[in-house]
Amino acid sequence: MARNGKTHHRSGREFRSALAIAAAFALIPELALAQTGTPAPQPAAASPADAALRVRQAVAALRSDRAEDAIRLYNAALAIESLPNDQRALLHIDRGVARARLGQPRAALEDFNRAIQLVPEGATAYNNRGTVLLEIGATPEAIRDFDRALVLAPSYAAALTNRAAAHVRLGNHRAALGDYSRAIGLLQTDGAAFAGRGRVHLAQGRPHAALRDLGRALAVAPRFAPALRARAEAYLALERYKDATDDLGRVLEIDRDNIEVMLLRGYAAIAARDIPAALRDFQHAVAIDPKSNGAIEAQGFAQAKAARYEEALNDLSRAIEIDPRSAQAYAYRAWVYRLMGRPELGQTDIERAMGLEPERPEVIWARGELLEATGRTDEAIVELRRALELKPMLREAAAALERNGAAQIAASHELEEQSLGEWRLQVRGNQHFATNARFPRLTVPLELMGDGLPRLTDWSMRPEALQHIGILRFTAGTVDGKGGPEEVEHAAVIDTRARRVITIEQVRQGTRAAEWTWSETKLTVAGLEGGSEEYLLAAPVDREVAQQPRRLDSGPRYSGGGGAPSWAPWAQGNFGEYNADRRRSSGPGGGYKGGKPKTLFDLLFKN
Repeated sequence: MARNGKTHHRSGREFRSALAIAAAFALIPELALAQTGTPAPQPAAASPADAALRVRQAVAALRSDRAEDAIRLYNAALAIESLPNDQRALLHIDRGVARARLGQPRAALEDFNRAIQLVPEGATAYNNRGTVLLEIGATPEAIRDFDRALVLAPSYAAALTNRAAAHVRLGNHRAALGDYSRAIGLLQTDGAAFAGRGRVHLAQGRPHAALRDLGRALAVAPRFAPALRARAEAYLALERYKDATDDLGRVLEIDRDNIEVMLLRGYAAIAARDIPAALRDFQHAVAIDPKSNGAIEAQGFAQAKAARYEEALNDLSRAIEIDPRSAQAYAYRAWVYRLMGRPELGQTDIERAMGLEPERPEVIWARGELLEATGRTDEAIVELRRALELKPMLREAAAALERNGAAQIAASHELEEQSLGEWRLQVRGNQHFATNARFPRLTVPLELMGDGLPRLTDWSMRPEALQHIGILRFTAGTVDGKGGPEEVEHAAVIDTRARRVITIEQVRQGTRAAEWTWSETKLTVAGLEGGSEEYLLAAPVDREVAQQPRRLDSGPRYSGGGGAPSWAPWAQGNFGEYNADRRRSSGPGGGYKGGKPKTLFDLLFKN
């Protein structure tokens, strides 16, 4: 059970959801392991001392992932009729954890129900039952159980993290952020809460905030695959492809044959213009699952990037044979014909693609390419811009617009009252950004934390060695604080020489202010929740300015990636769901079918 809101990993009574990024980390065995095949004692001869021995052995078995042995030992202990109700309830909780780990949710629920009947004031049983309910899709019922656990134990960090994951399931991001933040306030080492909050930041278009939280999660558990993948997605949003491929490589070290991650790394390599690396990943994915149309399409795309047009056509035709309804395969093949100087051959394919998925960004981009090839430049620009509006990371569309001398995406309107001098606050869809005519090709995303419109509040340049560094401050919405609504203020740290946003950091929330410390070469920001970020700002003029933050209490600094960052507001998210057993694509050809994409991979490269 929960005492003082702490998670009882030591007793095995805490079961936290593996369905979301709030998944529990592996239990570490500390007691002597139980012997496999230990015979169950006869109930008539058993005593409380026998029960204690069986419980110690069961906990050890549970810690070492021998759930079946643990269940047998718990059965033996529960057979002792003299056990008091509170001890019997704990045994049902532990056995429920073991049953849940074996994929037996109904049996686990029966154990947690019995524990609640025996001890109705036990918070842990409600938390664990809620976790199983969440896993089987009964999300509203799960939230009710987490609510009950928190009424009984208001400082129960695990229940807060699990309830946050449930709110994410329902799309209630504000409530999820509140619960994750409360959990972090209670337990600074709660890597699951940091990772979950990072995923929410990423889904709401705050990649800089996501990087901070995911970095702290990985400082707790460096091999936590969901956090590594999420951080790779944040790097992709900031066009830091080398960092993204590094993190995805670490995920593949943990889950070697995960096709989805392999394809994501391959597309990141293409964005970084490393076609050989992309081909290696795609070829490996095809070798793992020769029927995966997603992998074959990706391989065909990379072959075309390498100017191997016949190989590309063969791959894309094969993908279409596997899945005749793949709009992306038709669009890619139409684009290959355009590269070969035969756009008329691609016209039939693009018409088929438009008939299947007319609003798919890749289809719209390919249509724009064909329009350009046939001399209809103005129409092409309209289509290419529309493709980028739907998918800001579609680099091929951006390159085509640049080739035609057109701006990528024009702002829909400007907020005059929220602007500041030469800095103009503009709106693109539901995203806000700042531009300044003095710094062409620089777009500053305004990461909002809560309700309300942003407002630019101050612009200043650093002196002397850091005179190329500017600070653009802006209000970032209103969030729920302990005493009511609190205004948040952020600042973008901008390298005006390299035309890049180095980071976006919190300045204050309500009356609390973050501590910013400057030196001749770097900035250190001590956040409101503890922890510090360090940014190297000064470098020789002929070298790329480093931008990767380093957490002062964690590992080494990593170098940052290239290119001026563009804004990529990822609106979907299956927040942290990660299952090493989901390595091969499902359905005909392994493609993803059905409704809205749930992961960044689906949003970027949905097949």
